[in-house]
Amino acid sequence: MVAFVQHDHKRCKRSAMSAVKALCEERQLRLTPVRRRTLEILLQSHKGLGAYEVLAELASCGLAQKPPQVYRALGFLIEQGFAHKLEQQNAYVACCEPSSCINPCFMVCASCGRVAEQPVPRANKQLVAAANELGFAASASVIELSGLCNECPG
Repeated sequence: MVAFVQHDHKRCKRSAMSAVKALCEERQLRLTPVRRRTLEILLQSHKGLGAYEVLAELASCGLAQKPPQVYRALGFLIEQGFAHKLEQQNAYVACCEPSSCINPCFMVCASCGRVAEQPVPRANKQLVAAANELGFAASASVIELSGLCNECPG
């Protein structure tokens, strides 16, 4: 829940990048320059970014000029658990804990746009159980809560 509390954001970014590099090495994956920079862009803040915002940043560095390039990089990051897609906003955020992220819930501040990530394994189990009772085989779920963070006036 780092996004809604004061913290050393530089340390936060370094920790996430270090974890991703280690996981890529362990999984024998290539963290290409476009993938790496895409993750760095997502790590700049705890706010969701649209694909075209990421593309604009990549283009300013000379790394990507076309939407398919950014979508491939985002797809890789999501597939590996290094980033998440916020369905309600059609935006992307870096994973706070890429080495241990399980069943996250995203809390999105409607005022400032910051996003906090919190594991909620019991909630996910309950959703899967409810789906199973109806004969529905769930393959994915995203839990997003909209509201106001503790720093934004209500």
